[in-house]
Amino acid sequence: MATEAKYSIVQEVGRGSYGVVYEAIVNKTRSKVAVKRMHCNVPENVELALQEFWALQSIQRQHENVIQLEECILQNGQVFQPISHHYRKSDSHLLLIETCLKGRRCMDPKSACFLWFVMEFCDGGNMNEYLLSRSPDAQLNNSFMRQLSSAVAFLHRNQIVHRDLKSDNILISHRRGSPIVKVADFGLSKVCQGKGNVNQHRFSSACGSNFYMAPEVWEGHYTAKADIFALGIIFWAMVERITFRDGDTEKELLGTYICQGKELIPLGEALLENPNMKLQIPLKNKKSMPDDLCKLLHDMLAFNPKERLDAFQLEIRIRQISYGKKRQRSVS
Repeated sequence: MATEAKYSIVQEVGRGSYGVVYEAIVNKTRSKVAVKRMHCNVPENVELALQEFWALQSIQRQHENVIQLEECILQNGQVFQPISHHYRKSDSHLLLIETCLKGRRCMDPKSACFLWFVMEFCDGGNMNEYLLSRSPDAQLNNSFMRQLSSAVAFLHRNQIVHRDLKSDNILISHRRGSPIVKVADFGLSKVCQGKGNVNQHRFSSACGSNFYMAPEVWEGHYTAKADIFALGIIFWAMVERITFRDGDTEKELLGTYICQGKELIPLGEALLENPNMKLQIPLKNKKSMPDDLCKLLHDMLAFNPKERLDAFQLEIRIRQISYGKKRQRSVS
């Protein structure tokens, strides 16, 4: 990939609208990494590449449930320029990157402009595939909910709003034996300027995946609490194994929705049309979910963002629920 042959591509492991992900080897250590290549040939792709870079490089200390960026490499034609996230933040340095990327208009493949993200390798695929290939497991679900709540609280403390949380954007690693979730794909994320409560920042550009979008995102006026709504969709679908078939990819995906005849309506859109709609939680089996988890999901999926939990409240509440915890044996 680079002139020094620092990495060797092994195989393609994923492909989306904005990039391709490869499994690769670090030639010096023979360790595995994931390499994501984003083609910066149109402004939209450039914006996504830059937002992912800003988000990952802005995290000063790493969290085990957030994908770790090893380095970022700018490819300009045949020239590869490492842009490590270990660099100290410098306005002139970042401006140079932005100018180089946004000023490029490449039609000739030989002068193509790419941004390569070298990240830790996750051997368990994404959370969607991982869970749907296994039988339901309350303890595993509880572990994933705790890990994801911790990850989102960490991001929000660092002023990062993900804006595209879904099971496909959560990866699984077995590096430490038990499965560890990793929040990934920060192309739609926003790094909020300044300090203070991340929930005070407001966004207007509606983005994300329809089935995970909060009601206020559909309207185009929302805060970081939209991430909590998306997590609520993921948690509910994970516990009850509620799925839908994606119209574009035909993949079976974890996600909750409202049925209107034969049509599946995203929950956020349905709540926007009917804010007084009562959510039927649990949807399938009342024995599958204790009351405290039902209450938690209702509080995560509240129509009014002011009534919805924030990430810091969720991090505390998720540790208090009885769902998935081992019962203590009484000793007489």
